[in-house]
Amino acid sequence: QKNFFLKMTDITTSCLEHKGDKAVLYLADGSIPITAYSFGAPVTVSGEVVFNTGMVGYPEALTDPSYRGQILVLTYPLVGNYGVPDESLVDDIGLPKFFESKEIHITGLIVSEYAWEHSHWNAQKSLGEWLAEHNVPGLYGIDTRALTKKLRENGSLLGRIEVNPTSPPPQSIPEGFFSNPNERNLVAEVSTKQVTTYGKGNTPKIIAYDCGMKYNIIRYLVITHKVELTVVPFDYDLEKNEANIEWDGLFISNGPGNPQMCGATVQSLKYALSLEPSKPIFGICLGNQLLAIAAGASTYKLKYGNRGMNQPAIDLRTGRCYITPQNHGYAVDAKSLPADWKPLFINANDLSNEGIIHASKPFFSVQFHPEANGGPLDTEFLFEKFVGHVRNIPQPIVLQNDSAYVRKTYIKVLVVGSGGLSIGQAGEFDYSGSQCIKALKEEGIEVILINPNIATVQTSQEKETAAQGADRVYFLPIRPHIVMDVIRKEKPDGIIVSMGGQTALNIGVHLWNSGELQAAGVEVLGTQIPVIEATEDREIFSAKLKEIGETIALSYSANNIEEALINANKIGYPVLVRAAFALGGLGSGFAANDKELKDLAAKAFSCSDQILIDQDLRGWKELEYEVVRDCNNNCITVCNMENFDPLGIHTGDSIVVAPSQTLSNSEYMMLRNTAQKVVRHLGIVGECNIQYALDPKSERYCIIEVNARLSRSSALASKATGYPLAYVATKLSLGRDLVSIRNSITKTTTACFEPSLDYCVLKMPRWDLKKFQRVSNTLGSSMLSVGEVMAIGRSFEEVIQKACRMVNPALIGLEGRGSNLIPCDKTTPLEEQMRKATDTRLFAVQTALEEGWTVEQVHDVTKIDKWFLSKLKNIANMRQVCKDVGDLHTLFSKNGVERMRNLKIAGFSDLQIASYVGKPGRSGESEVRAFRKSLRVVPVVKQIDTLAAEFPAQTNYLYMTYSGNQNDVFVSNIDLMHQRPTRREDSLRSRVRALSEVSDGLTLPSFKERGVMVLGCGAYCIGSSVEFDWCAVSSVRQLRRDGIKSVVVNYNPETVSTDYDESDRLYFEELSVERTLDVYEAEAVGGVIVSVGGQIPNNIAGYLAESGANILGTSAKDIERAEDRHAFSDMLDQMGIDQPAWSVLSSKEEAAEFANKVGFPVLVRPSFVLSGAAMRVASDETQLRNFLDLAADVAADKPVVITKFIMGAKEIEFDAVASNGTILNYAIGEHLENAGVHSGDATVILPAQKLYVNTIRHVKRYASAIAKSLNITGPFNIQFMAKGNQVQVIECNLRASRTFPFVSKTLKNNFISLATKAMCGLRPKPYRISLLDIDYVCVKAPMFSFTRLRGADPTLGVEMASTGEVACYGHTAHEAFLQAMLAANFKLPEKNKTILVSIANESFRDEFFPTATILLKLGYKLYGTEGTAKYYKEKHDLDITTLMKPIHEDDLGDENTPSVLDWLKSSKIDLLINISDGTNIKTEVTSGYIMRRAAVDFGVSLITNMKCAIMFAEALERKHEKFPAKHIQEFYELPTIGWHDK
Repeated sequence: QKNFFLKMTDITTSCLEHKGDKAVLYLADGSIPITAYSFGAPVTVSGEVVFNTGMVGYPEALTDPSYRGQILVLTYPLVGNYGVPDESLVDDIGLPKFFESKEIHITGLIVSEYAWEHSHWNAQKSLGEWLAEHNVPGLYGIDTRALTKKLRENGSLLGRIEVNPTSPPPQSIPEGFFSNPNERNLVAEVSTKQVTTYGKGNTPKIIAYDCGMKYNIIRYLVITHKVELTVVPFDYDLEKNEANIEWDGLFISNGPGNPQMCGATVQSLKYALSLEPSKPIFGICLGNQLLAIAAGASTYKLKYGNRGMNQPAIDLRTGRCYITPQNHGYAVDAKSLPADWKPLFINANDLSNEGIIHASKPFFSVQFHPEANGGPLDTEFLFEKFVGHVRNIPQPIVLQNDSAYVRKTYIKVLVVGSGGLSIGQAGEFDYSGSQCIKALKEEGIEVILINPNIATVQTSQEKETAAQGADRVYFLPIRPHIVMDVIRKEKPDGIIVSMGGQTALNIGVHLWNSGELQAAGVEVLGTQIPVIEATEDREIFSAKLKEIGETIALSYSANNIEEALINANKIGYPVLVRAAFALGGLGSGFAANDKELKDLAAKAFSCSDQILIDQDLRGWKELEYEVVRDCNNNCITVCNMENFDPLGIHTGDSIVVAPSQTLSNSEYMMLRNTAQKVVRHLGIVGECNIQYALDPKSERYCIIEVNARLSRSSALASKATGYPLAYVATKLSLGRDLVSIRNSITKTTTACFEPSLDYCVLKMPRWDLKKFQRVSNTLGSSMLSVGEVMAIGRSFEEVIQKACRMVNPALIGLEGRGSNLIPCDKTTPLEEQMRKATDTRLFAVQTALEEGWTVEQVHDVTKIDKWFLSKLKNIANMRQVCKDVGDLHTLFSKNGVERMRNLKIAGFSDLQIASYVGKPGRSGESEVRAFRKSLRVVPVVKQIDTLAAEFPAQTNYLYMTYSGNQNDVFVSNIDLMHQRPTRREDSLRSRVRALSEVSDGLTLPSFKERGVMVLGCGAYCIGSSVEFDWCAVSSVRQLRRDGIKSVVVNYNPETVSTDYDESDRLYFEELSVERTLDVYEAEAVGGVIVSVGGQIPNNIAGYLAESGANILGTSAKDIERAEDRHAFSDMLDQMGIDQPAWSVLSSKEEAAEFANKVGFPVLVRPSFVLSGAAMRVASDETQLRNFLDLAADVAADKPVVITKFIMGAKEIEFDAVASNGTILNYAIGEHLENAGVHSGDATVILPAQKLYVNTIRHVKRYASAIAKSLNITGPFNIQFMAKGNQVQVIECNLRASRTFPFVSKTLKNNFISLATKAMCGLRPKPYRISLLDIDYVCVKAPMFSFTRLRGADPTLGVEMASTGEVACYGHTAHEAFLQAMLAANFKLPEKNKTILVSIANESFRDEFFPTATILLKLGYKLYGTEGTAKYYKEKHDLDITTLMKPIHEDDLGDENTPSVLDWLKSSKIDLLINISDGTNIKTEVTSGYIMRRAAVDFGVSLITNMKCAIMFAEALERKHEKFPAKHIQEFYELPTIGWHDK
């Protein structure tokens, strides 16, 4: 029985071990044999080891005769995904339809990871089965990147594969162990043995020399160009012509090996070249070398050859650069060409010859494959040129474009930003705008920026070369007339509107169509406005596509609801309804019938004058290509991406994988070619993206849309590939061409190339829907996510598990029910959870796979591709095995290293493994970490170099993975637990020994050399947004100024901190304890900064410190004292500092007792949370009990505190930097709204305008005492509230807060720079700041995304709801306030001059009375709901018209009693002022909720706070809606006393 149990365990644990037989790869350089596993034929072979950097096209590559005798290494790590097509299917001329010859020509195949499960409509068998049938071995489990680098450095090597080796590796290599294929006549092996004619009867007649000809060449010449093609053996004597072949032209094919072996072919070519009159000759690849030899030139062997699909070849006649596929090991020596022969193409990277042409005769050849199978077909026109010569058709003269010589120079350019962050338009535009400014400054252009988003990096005015900012920044609302004010003042000669999202684009379109830009002489740089309009207007777009034979999905526009109904019925339900000219699918959704259509259309018309009705293609694959084009018509696709979810979900809400995983070469290149054709036809200059729907059962596709601007996907593609799209697009908009721009990672190769990835990238969205009641979590065509993460790895399992932990740090990996995100089946059946796309569907799918559903069953329900599902099934199986064994040492008792490595390759974290083997929590994680390291299973550091290791790259852009055994960069690899290096390189022993001492007592030079690790902010979410990226970037830039090496860890692709130019080393990695320690040990840094990245780094500070990391600044112990609500409240009591009455929750009964004692309302506050997560104000006992449940869920094992909630108190922000407990600088800002509105949602005024001197004194005294008690070093933020002269502390954050950029820019001194110096022990001097001497005011206003969050109640409370912020400057608080409101997209009530007032209680109505009088005096017509109107009429005799409150959501009233709802929906009201009773969130649908929601849904301005309503009316009274355009420097330079630097 015992043996049976062990046997069962062995069977189940097999999924933790490699499939396939053991194998060995020997290399002729004498290096240690590489162990691997087999997935092909179990045979021993030998050959020349070469690599190919293509990401698709393995069936085509393996049957390419040019690979004869070679062991092929594919650099892309995931191979076999789409299987192998049917070999028996033939094309119109009888050739195998999907292959390049009738057999596999490679000797062996080497990949990093093999896909045992494939998925494709066209697949008949797996890659492994196909290899086995052809007796070819395949190996996986090899670090292909390390092998590629070896081949790159040593040149091609001979290799030998042994599967199931029977004897140990030989001590010395015996003779004949390796066979050199180059010593054989490989061409003779692959060339046809007989003469064959294709396309008999066609004209002209062409002879093709088969030196190893690919079938696609025959297809091109015969099927496409209708010639009669006679294929002859390579040694056919053309002069004798024994077969009496008639011929008008001669073609020489590609082929393997050394061209010197083909003497017979060269002789025939010499004969052909001597004929008079000349007959056209065209050669490709080997044919190019043979033609050169026949002409009298020589060839040479390249070090490692050019094999891949992204070689840039420049046409020397036109300067145009083409992306070409290549496969050759020899090249023509251009210097040896005779006088009448000239180079035709050169390689833009290594400048080797890529083609030759005769000066006067019709002879030419190229080194690449114009017929490209696999690969791009950019040069297929060369066949047309050749056949044209043969047909005596005069060839058009090809001339160089003159644009290189007529480049206009620009002196001053205006960049339009995107404003406050909102759903659909987030931090990616800070990244693209920053890149744009950098590119402009490099060209010596003066840069003017308009952007009211004070939290962004781009609105900083850095002056050093490494990070140059804009010359002048206008913090103004982005409105057409304001942009024109700036233009009239600055007189720029160019404007860029493609870097600020839809906001900037719409401004550009408006100002162009009104003629204002033309009148001002301002040129739109990059893509022109008519082109932008062609992509935004569906009818123009559709017509444009029809001109080139492409189609979009059935789509009609409608200008009213009647038209929409007609068009929907024309297409057939269901249909997609979208607003035209809207960002992120705003105002869109699916309608299944006329009623749903009417509802959706009404809402969509509130966002736009035109709506679009689209065909429903849900279930099709969604794909996206990022395309770049310059003014010379060079065009490249930088990145292609595939959505994990089928079509029907906005791409911003979909999991996205790059590169695509389930496309064959044919599909990949078909969509790539279409993308380039469309972009060229439209005339886009710069960057754009094109989205497709692809039928999963065929090659049918349609174009969804083209975005003629930088988008969210552009930021993702830039980070996924290392290709800086916004930077390059800016250079192109100035008239530069792609060839002249350098690849910013390699610094030596051109930017006119298509990146080749040797890793996989996965983007996962981050949602915050649970913060909002009544918001459906169903995902559709309107984007709902607030941020995103990007995971990099070398297996799909690795990246999806990494991404889950990145999106939600509470997750340990990808789990089903274990994630605690899945509702129970009784609430929502599992099948329904999978069928409906929601923010938790992934976890429902994983639950099904964990609970025994098959991949096919899940696919039938979800339509997610089976390849993705098979990978999720692997994760489920491995998880189950770990849980079944349940013990750490038993699990790894057999094949321990292999099992541990495979779990890590599949993305399992130490914490995850610990939880499965009965050791949950951080202590279990530490135990697993120590155990793993004892097995010597550690991650390696890999570079992102854009070229899959083909060329050397000194890049600092890094990630960590277990799929490999060699680091790309030098790492120290200290062991924090034992304080010593774990791996040493002899030459660096002494340095490593020096680096292994991790302590605070470092000398400054060694601290600077070792550097500082800065932990970034992670995914943007409500409460942690671009302001923390500004903090991280400010910190990194200060480290650079101080000469300290910086190491950044972050995983948010939207950020500037993840731009590899910003830091010395960038790890695009998890911010988990495990990965942070991995990086810390690899880099042996002097310390880590946790206080500039928001809550995520702060929360792991304690664990990092316990593990031996040196936390810079405030100690982890003190951070915990401030974060733990109980400990902090205790400390304040002991210090005698006033705070609201509080109690720690130990039971609901005690909580109720406390609340009744101090009196409701009370505030429920969990610890260690950001943006007030689960913080609630309870007005009664029932609410209190409900809210306590929610807080307990969020806080996990951390304390939940209840405090008395003080009504009507003023809230004060105190931001400061301290050093060793002494405050260096501080800023005091006041909230406009009373306490009860989360500080992130509050309107903040700086400097504070209405605080008593005594209040300020109290605030400073308390803050100073807290700083001392917590021994703070670095940034911190304290929130106070004041009522009368009583000041109380609300909370203290020992980290940067969201107000730091606001404070730093307003006070003209960077608080984070100061904090960084303090944390690094550099003893900084405080800035000279006097808050009383500032003669201007800055007001920060929140930016909400309620229009997207259907059903959310647009009111403010103690849990944060805003997605971004803006700030504006003025001479008075009122002036700055009104500008800030406008900047946050508030519309002034100017259309009808109608304002509806609905105020809940009498005290508020009394408070509002003076404001109502102001509004009437200003000529506004006031309306009120019954209670409010009656009160003002009876008590104050105001002229106010009554409208009826809605009782339910369809209550439109009748003729006698006009309803609020009817008036809001029909746009008769311009502004709704709705002040509700209290601060609590009500669960029931109230009349107030219905009105507020209708205002948001129908584009009516809304104010829900009394203080804001009063300030707004006062600002209008003071005529602040008109203001001069002033940049920030003008405010800094206002004459004042003393402190300003002149």
